[in-house]
Amino acid sequence: MKNQLILEICIYSVEGAIAAQEGGANRVELCDNLPEGGTTPSAATIELARKEISIDLNIIIRPRGGDFCYSELEFQTMSRDIEVAKSLGADGVVVGNLKTDGSIDITRTKKLVELARPMSVTFHRAFDMTRDPFSSLEYIIECGANRILTSGQSNTATGGLEMIKKLVDIAGDRIIIMPGSGINDRNIYDLALKTGASEFHMSAKKKVDGEMKYRKAGINMGGKDDNNEYHKWITNSEQVKKVSRILAQIGS
Repeated sequence: MKNQLILEICIYSVEGAIAAQEGGANRVELCDNLPEGGTTPSAATIELARKEISIDLNIIIRPRGGDFCYSELEFQTMSRDIEVAKSLGADGVVVGNLKTDGSIDITRTKKLVELARPMSVTFHRAFDMTRDPFSSLEYIIECGANRILTSGQSNTATGGLEMIKKLVDIAGDRIIIMPGSGINDRNIYDLALKTGASEFHMSAKKKVDGEMKYRKAGINMGGKDDNNEYHKWITNSEQVKKVSRILAQIGS
């Protein structure tokens, strides 16, 4: 075998963790709050996910939606969430701290990396919001993170393919560059071959109808569409299987 290619699935529930493992994922990133792009899940969710799956479990450490420039109290919350994730048996955490000028918050990132050890640390797509991806890459390496999740500073990994390839080449074996955003079974082969990346991140999410039979019209609890309370997002195990098989073929 050449190299094992790693597939990480972004999930939003314990059921999602189970579906990702059944589909052949190597690792999951457990989040809450899909509409906000992912925030830190509850301690109970982390605990149950850890009991239900044997593959690596990473936890996003993000106290709110919005930007990645946090107050002191939010930073304290992130620090405590890392301690909780560690105590509940997580394998890694996913963080991202920026300054107001669009640069990496080196001081805070270093503190979170040190606090997380011996867990692995991923710097998430806050990287894609930075002013300069190349200096940001070097700063994150300096902070000691294990990997960077990135779409190549584009909305999707396919759109940022050339940037991802540059980052992979520059990073070498100093840090893992993990493409993510919009990855599926139709583009993973091309992305894997053209970027040279060894790890890939996808959500494999699927919108399904909820179980409610009675549906109250005219009331919205804050979602973005009129029927938001009556559908949910699940992890599509079949999509995970398709991508996992493709990566296994490439790595064989």
